[in-house]
Amino acid sequence: MLVLAAAPIGQPKDASPRLREVLAAADVIAAEDTRRLRRLASDLEIAIGGRVVSYYDANESARAAELLEALREGRTVVVITDAGMPGVSDPGYRLTRLAVEAGLPVTALPGPSAVTTALVVSGLPSDRFCFEGFPPRKPGERARRLTALADEERTMVFFEAPHRLQATLEAMAEAFGAQRPAAVCRELTKTYEEVRRGGLGELAEWAAGEVRGEITLVVAGRTAQDAPGIEELVEEVARREGAGVPRKQAIIEVAKSAGVPKRDLYNAVHTTPPS
Repeated sequence: MLVLAAAPIGQPKDASPRLREVLAAADVIAAEDTRRLRRLASDLEIAIGGRVVSYYDANESARAAELLEALREGRTVVVITDAGMPGVSDPGYRLTRLAVEAGLPVTALPGPSAVTTALVVSGLPSDRFCFEGFPPRKPGERARRLTALADEERTMVFFEAPHRLQATLEAMAEAFGAQRPAAVCRELTKTYEEVRRGGLGELAEWAAGEVRGEITLVVAGRTAQDAPGIEELVEEVARREGAGVPRKQAIIEVAKSAGVPKRDLYNAVHTTPPS
């Protein structure tokens, strides 16, 4: 059986009794960082009797075939990452896919997750949310990805590296609006845990200082109050027309993007006097 085991995201005491049992009894443990696994085992006061192999981004594809063979031989293989649930912006998906396709049993050992932990402490709506992982590193790709999410109504959760935090918050403020509520969750469950809440613009200014540690971003979804007024939409149609887009096409594109009826925008464009 393949076991996807959630690891503590900061406090070893958050480990479940089942995690202790599984790590002690597994035939093979595929760890994102074998040194961190050994440290966790020491903190949990357990002895690992099975074979320990490295399983990280660079060797995930090659190692998956080896681990699949161990599963076929009837061995219990545990996948554990540095923190949180395997497969969530961490190694685990490829092997899970192979095991499922081979008809082999797969289970998960639930536990800590930075995604849900940040969501519930953010103070933002948690009834509907989506996880977007790490935003693209390149500015142009990041801007395009965030622009595509501008109309997302669910609360959004992201991971980000501390040295890219300011640039990402600035890009989010540009795409979603500087006043869009958000929370920067840093070092969750650890000694220096910090949750900074505010508008994206305000948070971007705060992030100009030195920020360290593991970062999870939570951003509120779009609400009716965030929707642009009809005047802004008419201006956007005019801007696109000025860039060479036919009026009819511009109206269709802007109406779809804003989520308003094309007829309403058409009427507004043709009744608004030119500025």
